Amino acid sequence: MAESTTAFTVDPARLGGVTEQPLFQAAGRVAERMGVRAFAIGGYVRDLLLARPCKDIDIVCEGDGIAYAEAVAKELGAGHVHVFKNFGTAMFTLRQAQDPGEVQVEFVGARKESYQRNSRKPEVVPGTLRDDQERRDFTINALAISLNAEDRGQLIDPFNGVQDLERGVIRTPLDADITFSDDPLRMMRAIRFATQLGYLIEAPTFEAIRRNAERLDIISAERIHTELNKIIAAPVPSTGFKLLLNSGLLVRFFPEMVDLLGAEEKFGIGHKDNFYHTIQVLDNVAERSEDLWLRWAAVLHDIAKPRTKRFEPGRGWTFHGHEDKGARMVPGIFRRMKLPLDEKMRYVQNLVALHLRPIALTKEEVTDSAVRRLLFDAGDDIDGLMILCKADITSKNEAKKKRYLANYEVVLQKLKEVEEKDRVRNFQPPITGQDIMAAFNIPPCKAIGDIKTVIKDAILDGRIHNDRAAAWPLMVEEGKKLGLKVVPGMEKSEA
Repeated sequence: MAESTTAFTVDPARLGGVTEQPLFQAAGRVAERMGVRAFAIGGYVRDLLLARPCKDIDIVCEGDGIAYAEAVAKELGAGHVHVFKNFGTAMFTLRQAQDPGEVQVEFVGARKESYQRNSRKPEVVPGTLRDDQERRDFTINALAISLNAEDRGQLIDPFNGVQDLERGVIRTPLDADITFSDDPLRMMRAIRFATQLGYLIEAPTFEAIRRNAERLDIISAERIHTELNKIIAAPVPSTGFKLLLNSGLLVRFFPEMVDLLGAEEKFGIGHKDNFYHTIQVLDNVAERSEDLWLRWAAVLHDIAKPRTKRFEPGRGWTFHGHEDKGARMVPGIFRRMKLPLDEKMRYVQNLVALHLRPIALTKEEVTDSAVRRLLFDAGDDIDGLMILCKADITSKNEAKKKRYLANYEVVLQKLKEVEEKDRVRNFQPPITGQDIMAAFNIPPCKAIGDIKTVIKDAILDGRIHNDRAAAWPLMVEEGKKLGLKVVPGMEKSEA
């Protein structure tokens, strides 16, 4: 279970004016004409009571949800209605005067659900509001507000969801074992809500998650990573990782993370627990950035430590090369979890590969050459890298931590100075391959790459300026060393 909870103040008076909004007025009129009962339900009602923003509104009716949605859209002049017949739902977007931006309104007919053991796709039959509330995952998501004239604005709360909001508790409306076995994704959702809201998971509900953890295996990787990303994006994501670990869910889909757990000792020499270090780094990054992929880099920055751990007499525990091995592990983890295999993955991979470089600079004299090479290798990722590296300073030795943080600020200042002077970030060589071929009248060959490397290293080492005039003589000199003859008249650059 979570270690602490911060319950929000629930104010039922907030419901007073919500049904006067044009959407709910129209929904009420249509319900009366069609002779059906209709209700706002679920997350929208929860967030309304908690004064949290919500751009998704769910409306349930005791009847044909699709026909009802189309009639409400016509009443509002809302335009196109997206119908999902297989799920019995319909949706349209709406711009409300009192709420900037669009909201998404989804409609469904009230229903009962039953599940097969090996699927989270239910068999559905029409039902009542009570049936629909019983199928909801948690009591705080089973709240409904009537939209009909006779009791418009009345809160319907059969499972004491308001009380759970006030207490800061996550629990299921019905038997938790059945709820989680029917749809195992609800276990991930329980931990996600606990993490986002700072709530406790009720003890019997949490024990049911433990008992049913293996049921998560029937859930697709896409569904799991969607919930995991929301946990990582929460204000204090370590809360979610502790719950995932202690519930037995984390090992089902992220065994590499579980492998970080534990601190081994030999001859009285131990190393830190890399699981708890990692989630501390993640929290530190979360304090400074909302970038999901920077947070993923925090999650994975030490992921290869268990595979590189060695005890060396006289040196203690080492993790040589864990940054390189970790970077090589990133694509496999992303592929298995069905995370994007694009520039987002490459960003995470680059930060994992480079995360020791700025830390190393804090331990020694910071040279312009080392800073240029860091800027060259990191490119536009340098800002995220520096946030990650500062977050990675978690030593319990306060004097050591203070020294590293002070040196970190020196590195930051040096990065700024060198970038302004030498323009190394996203380095573009002042001499191109075409320049070299023209200068020596040669076709594409290995010598071109060799000359470009010499020029790049000379710039990064500070031996020449990052401009064409300084690089051209070096190109001519290196070409002559390789036995190339410069074209007459091209000994000097025109630029």
